[in-house]
Amino acid sequence: MALPCLGVDGHLRFLRARSAGGSAGRRLAVRPHRTPTCPGRIASGGARRDAHVRLAPDIGWVIAARTIQGIATGAATSAFSASVVEHAPERHKKLGTIITSAAPAGRLGLGALLTGAAVQFSSHATLIVFTALAGIMVVGTGVAAFSAETVSTRPGAARALMPRVSIPQSARREFLAGIPVHLAAWMLAGLFMGLVPTIIRDLLGLHSGLLNGATAFIEPAAAAVAGLFLGRLTPRHTTFIGGAGELLGTAVIETGVAAGMLSLLWAGGIIGGVGFGASFSGAIRTIAPLARPHQRAGLFASIYMVAYLSFGVPAIIAGLLIAQVGLLGTVLGYGAAILVAATLGLFAQYRVNTSR
Repeated sequence: MALPCLGVDGHLRFLRARSAGGSAGRRLAVRPHRTPTCPGRIASGGARRDAHVRLAPDIGWVIAARTIQGIATGAATSAFSASVVEHAPERHKKLGTIITSAAPAGRLGLGALLTGAAVQFSSHATLIVFTALAGIMVVGTGVAAFSAETVSTRPGAARALMPRVSIPQSARREFLAGIPVHLAAWMLAGLFMGLVPTIIRDLLGLHSGLLNGATAFIEPAAAAVAGLFLGRLTPRHTTFIGGAGELLGTAVIETGVAAGMLSLLWAGGIIGGVGFGASFSGAIRTIAPLARPHQRAGLFASIYMVAYLSFGVPAIIAGLLIAQVGLLGTVLGYGAAILVAATLGLFAQYRVNTSR
């Protein structure tokens, strides 16, 4: 059930991805929906949704809560990313872009680790996790409410909240070349968020909430660190390094799963995580300067549309295939799809780079 939930979440984020941050203002788009994502089968999405999950009597309520999270996160992420870049001083614009590209992976990893610890050491993990998240959402809403607006608002805020994305003409070539890059990166994240706990329990025979959380933490944590520390390289070189890391990391993960070796699963997670962070960061740093301030929210919405669909759709397919081909076959096939996407991403980046 966890994988279809991830897929529903990703689809709804897509449906709410839009450029409202340009018409209604960044704060209006961010304030009601301040929602970092938490992995490991438990995710956050605002105080209202956290309360729903904490009190949920059955899986139907959990899915409803994930639905609210998808709407909220899709509404906020693009405007939040654009706002971070615009609030950064001129000399630190590059750092702002790096932070926005590293933050999604970092929050996934941190959420997985803390959730795993709560499951391991407390009998009230759900109450602890979602009560804490609801409190954080309240604080985040307050911060967003008192932040300075970075764009001029225009009439028609209600229309701006309709689902839509926009890609400036100057950025379309890079955007298309980045699609397979984002596909491979976020499919790899989906593998760790959705399948790792089941792999550890059913294929490796290990039963530990902390181990589940720590293992799910490795890949996105490595991605966040890589996104921050590879910022000194050119965006294109960073993307190439990321694609290579995704290829090697996925191959190591597949080997570890087939051989039943947790150490290889961890090693592959670190390598693949570096690839995820580098490729996603590099692709965003390449395309962000191609948009004007009033176009950034729509462009970021387009990027996250691709990212969240890549995170959600394969998760739904994998969840359906487990019953048909088994867990091992699903994991190996999922990894093969990541390898194909990463290869296409490297080729697309090479073509764009050499055609200049």
